[in-house]
Amino acid sequence: MMLRNLFPQRPTFKPTAIKRPSTWVIVAGLAVGLSIAGSALGGDWPQILGPHRDGVADKERLADRWPANGPKTLWRRDAGMGLAGVAVAQGRVVLFHRVAKEELLEAMDAKSGRPLWKAAFATKYRPRFNPDSGPRCVPVIHQGTVYAYGAGGNLHAVSLADGKKLWSRALAKEYGAKDGYFGAGSSPIVEGDKLLINVGGDKQNAGLVALSLKDGKTLWKATQELASYSSPVATTVGGVRHVIFLTRFSLMSIDPANGKVRFSIPFGKRGPTVNAANPVLLDDHVFVTASYGLGSLLAKIEKRSAKIVWQNADALSSQYTTGVLHKKLLYTIDGRQDGPPGKLVCFDPMTGKTKWTKAGFGIATLILADEKLLILKTDGQLVLAKASADGYRELSTARVSTDTCRALPALSDGRLYIRDEKSLRCLDVGKR
Repeated sequence: MMLRNLFPQRPTFKPTAIKRPSTWVIVAGLAVGLSIAGSALGGDWPQILGPHRDGVADKERLADRWPANGPKTLWRRDAGMGLAGVAVAQGRVVLFHRVAKEELLEAMDAKSGRPLWKAAFATKYRPRFNPDSGPRCVPVIHQGTVYAYGAGGNLHAVSLADGKKLWSRALAKEYGAKDGYFGAGSSPIVEGDKLLINVGGDKQNAGLVALSLKDGKTLWKATQELASYSSPVATTVGGVRHVIFLTRFSLMSIDPANGKVRFSIPFGKRGPTVNAANPVLLDDHVFVTASYGLGSLLAKIEKRSAKIVWQNADALSSQYTTGVLHKKLLYTIDGRQDGPPGKLVCFDPMTGKTKWTKAGFGIATLILADEKLLILKTDGQLVLAKASADGYRELSTARVSTDTCRALPALSDGRLYIRDEKSLRCLDVGKR
């Protein structure tokens, strides 16, 4: 199996043709749409998979059904290369993408798409297997600062208010991190006054690195773990704080204060494989899954250790989709982009048993809100379904893009932000 099949070549889009700042396009009739969209329906989406890094938007209210032509497009704009979804906070949408030899952070007004600022950073990253040379990591917005980790392993901090550059670190170069198959792709996590990153550095024991939020200085380095495409999560069990990483070959917890390893469980394979789905937390348990014959694993977290509850190579195997939890059941995709059509499944992670399956569904990403699933397929189809343990219950479906959609969507105040190969668009999916 060739991993390049994960991301087929995109022959039609040339990012250098993008014009700025006139790339954004307000859809006809927007003035009316904005007056409707102005009511606050939910919270921010400030990092990968939302406020809790789990794909759940607990304050959002979604429409029960869409019109025949799908949810209304409030605005759209062109976008350069990259697979990073947007982050949303304080009424601003932050897009991280690449145009020519620069990685760009750009902020837009969430309601209108109006450009607010742009910060540009030179990059020399060249992909080994994938023609897309743009960033993969969703930016992190925290207390007025945007943190963005580029495909070449460069980390930047800018002001959310005006895009002012605060500091940058060439982490991959400094710590000898390999590009991997698709460049750097593990989104950092904020813990206290630190930003924690799976750098995967060969030098100075820099598998995991903690940086100061204030100035980017290294606070600690730990392990020789290689980087993955999975992003870390954090939890507190028995009064002990765990930041949990799924690295290239391990499921592990570290003490965010000093990088000390609390537990480490082997999970991964050498060769053309990746760990890409994020760990999913279930109270004092953690669940992980991957393709390539790995399947799934559930572990019980103790204060300073973890015990495997079950592990099954034939159970759920998600190549990169992170499932969403509802009433202790996981809704996710079982399958691979480069294989037969993926299955949408309702899965019990505590037992490793599947409740129901929707075969031939395709590969997709999911958001849970208002006891409903927003499911964006890679072919550009958007599905609204009930989060039901009794079986697949589709409420509405619409074609929202004719291009491939691999970036994670974001949901904030009833607006769904979708990025495909050429553009970023804002859809009205809220209940009015």
